[in-house]
Amino acid sequence: MEEKKNLLTYAGLKKLEDELHDLKVFKRKEVAQKIKEAREQGDLSENAEYDAAKDEQRDIEARIDEIEKILKNAEVVVEDEVDLETINVGCKVKVHDYEFDEDIEFKIVGSTEANSLEGKISNESPVGKALIGAKTDDIVKVEMPSGVMEYKVLEIQKNV
Repeated sequence: MEEKKNLLTYAGLKKLEDELHDLKVFKRKEVAQKIKEAREQGDLSENAEYDAAKDEQRDIEARIDEIEKILKNAEVVVEDEVDLETINVGCKVKVHDYEFDEDIEFKIVGSTEANSLEGKISNESPVGKALIGAKTDDIVKVEMPSGVMEYKVLEIQKNV
């Protein structure tokens, strides 16, 4: 079974690489030191510091494993080569939301980079899926649990 490609923008790739480097170089050493200090306190059966350090070590190793899997199957979207005729991963989109009568901007990114608080929506989300392939002035309908949302595509830009 072929694993799913993880679409990333260059900024998303850089952020993951930096986090991986920080975890491997600094956090591992930091937690190893905490474990060593906790061991020196004696009896490990009732040592909360030791248990906490081991939990932190497990979390760090799990995150390292997760990032390595993402990077192994990463496909970087070259934002300079994004076609601005149609919406795709790597572009910034301005749409008009008919329900709330407001204009909204989204950055279309791969699922690993999605962060609604930063206006980054996944190409796999309902809104992202509906917008992919749309052109300026298209009306896009999105099936949501609360009903159908309608957006008019106002502008497609490079994601800067």
